[in-house]
Amino acid sequence: MKIAVIGAGAMGGMLAVRLALSGQSVTVVDRGAHLEAIQRNGLKLIRPDGAEETAKDLRAVASCTDAGPQDLVFLALKAYVVEAAAPQMRALFDANTVVVPIQNGLPWWYFQNFNGPHAGHRLKSADPSGVIERSIESRRIIGCVVYPAGEIVAPGVIKLLEGDRFPVGELDGVESERVKNVSQALVGAGLKAPVLGDIRSEIWLKLWGNMSFNPISALTHATLVDICQEPATRELATDMMREAQAVAEKLGVSFRVPLEKRIEGAAKVGKHKTSTLQDVEAGRPVEVDALIGSVIEVGELTGTPTPATRAVYALLKLLVKTMHDEGARVVMQPSKALSGER
Repeated sequence: MKIAVIGAGAMGGMLAVRLALSGQSVTVVDRGAHLEAIQRNGLKLIRPDGAEETAKDLRAVASCTDAGPQDLVFLALKAYVVEAAAPQMRALFDANTVVVPIQNGLPWWYFQNFNGPHAGHRLKSADPSGVIERSIESRRIIGCVVYPAGEIVAPGVIKLLEGDRFPVGELDGVESERVKNVSQALVGAGLKAPVLGDIRSEIWLKLWGNMSFNPISALTHATLVDICQEPATRELATDMMREAQAVAEKLGVSFRVPLEKRIEGAAKVGKHKTSTLQDVEAGRPVEVDALIGSVIEVGELTGTPTPATRAVYALLKLLVKTMHDEGARVVMQPSKALSGER
């Protein structure tokens, strides 16, 4: 297959390397020093065990127009960038091109091809003006949930921290030939990609942690295990997760993992900084609306109160605004006073 990966960041880069090394014809679309390094040296992936593999036989281009029409497109940009990128993506499409978005949070397409309540509703937190919906037809989309974690450690170099699971599913739940083809391509690349009949429930399961642990970590600079072990923040995360569960259940979603087990799973990850905290420390834009604003929006849509989520959302919104206004990043610094040194 001809496969394009839009955004060769941590997850997009991992996919590009694995797919290219499995024999697929892969093109990555990126920019800046990262793109230049890929064009010069290929794209390197460092596995959790330290082993390295480099994909040299992939194309790296600066625009969708340069990439040209594809069979399969992985949209691996942060949620807040998709609106600007979506119109350009049409250069990648022919009549049968499939698009697999891999953003965190509730996706813009959530209520498209939906058999439940509020079918056809446009999520304003994900697609404020409707430009994404107009640019990427719902018939092209296959849902996907991303479980691995990773980071760009240098231009052209991706480090995978953990995980290899990318469950996929048609929006209407049908086990079509094309979703099986996407799954087979991922499995052929050494990844786990089960085909699910209810991809939306899996999205909520992943979001459960993202909408609670990520903002709390960004505000406190705490790791996952710290949040889970501190009684006050564990209680706050639990309250937020209960609110999200109440919202999701009104849409017909079922959670296959109990709430406490989900929290314990986060604690077992250990001293891991969430991607949102990493963005705050680096002074990058933060996915506030996709991760938290979307839950509040759907809460309003379904008449479900979300007070704890609203409070954390307000604090993170203000932090992000302050960072933007000051052109600043927020990083913890050692303090002699707190350590007892003179």
